[in-house]
Amino acid sequence: MSKSVLSTRHILIAAIVILLWGMNFVVIKIGLKGIPPFLMGALRFMLVAFPAILFLPRPKVSFKLLLAYAMFISLGQFAFLFSAMAVGMPAGLASLILQAQAFFTVGLSAMVFGDKLRPSNLLGMLVAAAGLILLGSASIASSASQVTLAGFALTLCAAFSWASGNVINKKIGVTNVLSLVSWSALVPILPFIFLSYLFEGGDVILHSLRNMNLSSGLTIVYLAVAATLVGYTLWGKLLSSLPTHLVAPLTLMVPVVGLTAAWLILDEALSKTQLLGAIIVMAGLLINVFGAKLVHNLRNMFA
Repeated sequence: MSKSVLSTRHILIAAIVILLWGMNFVVIKIGLKGIPPFLMGALRFMLVAFPAILFLPRPKVSFKLLLAYAMFISLGQFAFLFSAMAVGMPAGLASLILQAQAFFTVGLSAMVFGDKLRPSNLLGMLVAAAGLILLGSASIASSASQVTLAGFALTLCAAFSWASGNVINKKIGVTNVLSLVSWSALVPILPFIFLSYLFEGGDVILHSLRNMNLSSGLTIVYLAVAATLVGYTLWGKLLSSLPTHLVAPLTLMVPVVGLTAAWLILDEALSKTQLLGAIIVMAGLLINVFGAKLVHNLRNMFA
């Protein structure tokens, strides 16, 4: 089987990852009912790190790069995302807006590595930006929506943190994904505990831990084991066995699952204007990923 095509096995692995990551946002929303955001982050990464690091070798990465990767991809991304959802950001919209990381990644890679921005990248960014503006303004203006400007801005900060982590990951290069994820999980634990004590308070921490119910416990397990350890490991296998241009676009299905799951489970419905904004954002993402290839094929067709 050529590595330039998706086999049935690859499709199955991709479907599992998309489902795990798409459902992730609904699980976070449910978990926040019993656990404050920064404490949730601390508990999540405790379970990611232990007991995994007792059985996995330390990744062959410098401490500086490991620290930077963890501070952005783990602490920054999830501190902002959990906070955004805690202040009312709907799960479905969060899954979509977080995909702005694709554009931040392209822009940061151009700045750091000198990667060239193609016209399709710029067009995709402009289209998606228009969609985000429409989506954000419609969401904030809607009396039935819980979206706040703070929630919207925090989600974009989470996307930027994810993108920064992607750039650092590119600098790290090829390594054992499971070891990298597990060992880097040690870094955000203490900062999350400090943030939780500072902003949520010792009384809230103790009350949350003492009164943790089955739903809260399963949330932490899902976020740590399913979404992080299983999700990132399977994703790493896809990236290592297939060209990036085949794998990367698959993340476009994550917000589709996220929006659908939020609608079915949390009864999060979009207004017509919000739906239009979401469609425009997805169109921008598609242009960013497939635009250059489409132009190339059209040129060959009419050459």
